[in-house]
Amino acid sequence: MDSMITSRDEEMEEAAPQKAEEGKKKSIIVILVGAPGSGKSTFSEDVVKTSSRSWLRVCQDTIANGKTGTKAQCLKKATDALNDGKSVFIDRCNLDREQRSEFLKLGSPHVDVHAVVLDLPARLCISRSVKRTGHEGNLQGGKAAAVVNRMLQKKELPKLNEGFSRITFCLNEKDVEEAVKTYGAIGPLDTLPSGYFGQKNPDAKVQLGIMKFMKKVEPPNSSSKDPVSKQESKETNPSSKEQDVVAFSAQNTDKNIKTDGNSREHSAAGSVTTNDIPTLAFPSISTADFQFNHEKASDIIIEKVEEFLDKIGNGRLVLVDLTSGSRILNLVKVKAEHRNIDSSKFFTFVGDITQLYTKGGLHCNVIANAANWRLKPRGGGVNAAIFNAAGPALEISTKEAAGDAGCIEPGSALTVPLPSTSQLHKREGVTHVIHVLGPNMNPQRPDCLNSDYDKGCKILREAYSSLFDCFASIVRTLTEEFNKDPSKSVSAVPSSPIDQRSKREGVFESDSNKKYKGPKVEVGVQQKSESTQRLTGDGTAKVWGSWAQSLHRIAMDPEKYNKDVLEISDDVVVLNDLYPKAQKHLLVVARKDGLDRLTDVRVEHLPLLRTMHNIGGKWAMKLISDEPSLVFRLGYHSDPSMRQLHLHVVSQDFNSKHLKNKKHWNSFNTAFFLDSVDVIEEIEKCGKAKLNDNESLMSVELRCNKCRSAHPNIPHLKSHISRCRAPFPSNLLQNGRLVVAPNGSGAEA
Repeated sequence: MDSMITSRDEEMEEAAPQKAEEGKKKSIIVILVGAPGSGKSTFSEDVVKTSSRSWLRVCQDTIANGKTGTKAQCLKKATDALNDGKSVFIDRCNLDREQRSEFLKLGSPHVDVHAVVLDLPARLCISRSVKRTGHEGNLQGGKAAAVVNRMLQKKELPKLNEGFSRITFCLNEKDVEEAVKTYGAIGPLDTLPSGYFGQKNPDAKVQLGIMKFMKKVEPPNSSSKDPVSKQESKETNPSSKEQDVVAFSAQNTDKNIKTDGNSREHSAAGSVTTNDIPTLAFPSISTADFQFNHEKASDIIIEKVEEFLDKIGNGRLVLVDLTSGSRILNLVKVKAEHRNIDSSKFFTFVGDITQLYTKGGLHCNVIANAANWRLKPRGGGVNAAIFNAAGPALEISTKEAAGDAGCIEPGSALTVPLPSTSQLHKREGVTHVIHVLGPNMNPQRPDCLNSDYDKGCKILREAYSSLFDCFASIVRTLTEEFNKDPSKSVSAVPSSPIDQRSKREGVFESDSNKKYKGPKVEVGVQQKSESTQRLTGDGTAKVWGSWAQSLHRIAMDPEKYNKDVLEISDDVVVLNDLYPKAQKHLLVVARKDGLDRLTDVRVEHLPLLRTMHNIGGKWAMKLISDEPSLVFRLGYHSDPSMRQLHLHVVSQDFNSKHLKNKKHWNSFNTAFFLDSVDVIEEIEKCGKAKLNDNESLMSVELRCNKCRSAHPNIPHLKSHISRCRAPFPSNLLQNGRLVVAPNGSGAEA
């Protein structure tokens, strides 16, 4: 689907209310989708006035005795109304899939779930929101414009595969009037046809009205296929200063841009200043060294691009290859045109991914790297080219972002903020590199799938989903930064004049990048938005990258990750470690904001630490009951790689493919690992935990955790551990540092 489905006139003929099964009444839940000011409340009220059905409007702004309530209250009220045989309007913004998901679950064989999308011009929504008074949710006046803008950045138009039986798109007032007539005319025993009705808005989320509000729009190109009225052009022109910048950038782009002779590339770069749009350039991650079937790969690229175009806000995606004769490039280009994919949001481009700006005039603030699993600058192709172009800064930042894992699995991606010291940042304006690992069909490379395309296609879909998710996160972060301070650009690179030296030498570094230099890693404003710099309890600064904040996000909003969480309480969440270093490896994560690591812990946090210890012990005993030979140790890392205080519950077999290097082993088998019981005692006595030096402990020789024999490498050590029958050292057998089966045999095996 996804564009024109049925005209309004056709719908009115087809959609004449049809009788349901004789004597049966089928309720309808209509999920209204639209920004503040789009007219959701008015729509539902107008239908209620004219309909012979019994409707209930569920509005979160008034659900708590006339005051703003919660989503849970809305769900309960809607459920009660449906049980009473009523039909329901859900009057919330519902702009993204996640917000709609719980209401979709209310559908049943006796309840149809519809969506009415009030996708009116952003300018109109802003104007209404700013001017209105006495709004139920008090969203009015100056703050309303910023709220509308922020919400539209996250807009995901609904699709039938979410669980809707019918979706109606309204792009203007006339569409809304006809939708009111349609719903007002259905009687108690009538139903409406299923499917899409109306036309989906092809515009980007940031429409001209929003762009005017942000004062970041360029006058439409006179040759555009979608001409804008003279009045609108006048209103949306930037200031004279902005015009000068736009003129320079557009001239620079038009002069230098290289296309492969197809209008998709030219149109994408011609009328919009490239520096104003967050852009991800990505190579095919599966068809060069990985020898993946081109037809299958191109189908998956198109599939995933279509899925993610609504999720990347005002960003765009660019598939890049070195030559115009590239088979994957040409296949994707043809299929994108056939599917009518918006060429301003996705297009193909011929050029070197490390020189897109200086050689091609195309600015991409984010580039993807078809990485190897070790995340090392080895081999050839794109991986070697990007590491070489970025210099040592990329390798250092990659190690920091990868943390304990030190690698990525096939189908996954890792975002690495690129320091402003990197030549790739300076010359090309690249602020982030996203490493992504696809499936391998090359028998000369590790983990070859031996032509298993069922598994290969699954991994490739996961890889592109991970890649585009990472980019969407970067775009959201940039937008949130703008919403906090509208004086900042929402674009990846501010449209600031470039001095003459930069013009001559092709050097690019935004003013905002020059303002911030972090204490440990030089980061630009884009990296800072992806990262978090916090003062810890000992007064030192700690920079947490995007990847390192995963536990914090889960702890603060565990319901959002309920598939991954084993237990949720007011104090903690329990989950499996994503990269377990043993057969069983769990994390007990504190839910208190501000507790990033042990340096933040003080005496007042002792009850929380005891709770974490008790819950960790409970889970250890539960796992031991299934496998009595397991022995567990509970403890904290002195300097963790992940933000949010978390307790490791790790079995002492260390039998895991994710335990790959000396750092992995020593982080759990030296004084760097602090036993939970010792931490609690230390804080009781001294008021804080005593931490041990990270660097020196990570480099000590590898020693067996039982007999303490030394070993030259990890494979040799693992082989020894599998045979070692020595008891654990006496210090671990004291003070309850090990959790063992009731008979204690595991500690001596």
